[in-house]
Amino acid sequence: QLYLTESGGGSVQPGGSLRLSCAASEYSSSVRAMGWFRQAPGKRREAVASIRKAIGDTFYADSAKGRFTISLDNAENTVFLQMNKLESEDTAMYYCAAGRGAWLDEAGEYHIWGQGTQVTVSS
Repeated sequence: QLYLTESGGGSVQPGGSLRLSCAASEYSSSVRAMGWFRQAPGKRREAVASIRKAIGDTFYADSAKGRFTISLDNAENTVFLQMNKLESEDTAMYYCAAGRGAWLDEAGEYHIWGQGTQVTVSS
């Protein structure tokens, strides 16, 4: 069964950068999109960025636009999230997701989830 392995989280000062990676264990025709969601303590899970595999169209949350970049290595079934100019508000558990992705920002469109990787932005 396909599973996702995330890496790249950690602690960074405001203004710093992190690069998250998420590797799928195998190819699946049911995975048409991959993305990143995040959840901060006491808050709802929210979509950060996602990408459709076939045509590469993307979604970015308003908070991510201009700072984060999502990219995909189809050959390696891996999705990346480059996060620059990090702010304390970006502190959260970041989850990788894979699925149909008919609506890129809808969590219900993703049926496979990673365990999460913590991102902490603090001085």
